[in-house]
Amino acid sequence: MLGFVTVQDNAPGAGDRLLTAAAERLAAAGMRLAGAVQINTEPVPGGDCDMDLRILGDDGPLVRITQSLGPGAQACRLDTGALAQAVARTESVLDRGAELLIVNKFGKQECFGRGFRETIARALSAGIPVLVHVPDEQLPAFREFAGELAEELPPEQIEDWCRARLTSSAA
Repeated sequence: MLGFVTVQDNAPGAGDRLLTAAAERLAAAGMRLAGAVQINTEPVPGGDCDMDLRILGDDGPLVRITQSLGPGAQACRLDTGALAQAVARTESVLDRGAELLIVNKFGKQECFGRGFRETIARALSAGIPVLVHVPDEQLPAFREFAGELAEELPPEQIEDWCRARLTSSAA
C-alpha cells in the first residue's frame, strides 16, 4: 500500500503540482487526507524559489521549509526545523484518523532516515495507504526503504490507485 510516482517531466515542480492537484481532487471527493504537498513560489529575478508545505487535513498556515542564506550562499536552503514542524502537524492529522497519507517527496532527508520517513512507516504499519513522489536521484534509497511494499504508478493512475486502496481497506 505504498504507491510512488517518479515524474519524468523536467519542468521544476512537476511532481509537486501533480500531487497537489491529486490531493485537491481526492479531498473534494470526501477522502480524509494527511500529509503534505509542496507549493513553490516563483523566485524574484536572480533569486531562488521558496518552498512551502501545505499540511493536508490541517487548517493551519503553510510551513516555509526554505530559509534565506544570503547572497552567494551555496549551502542547502532546507530549514530542517520547519520540516520537523510539518512532520509533527502531519502526525497530528494521522492521530485524528486519516484514510490516506500523501507525502510531497521522498527526498534527501528521508534517504538519511529523517523528514517524513518515520511517518510513512507509521502509516503503513497502521494500514493507511501512502502516496509519495520519488525523484530519480532518490530511487535507490527509496527502494531500499520500501522493498516489496512499493508500487510504481504512472502519473495518470495515481487517483485511481488511491481510490482502489481505500475501497479495498473498507471491505
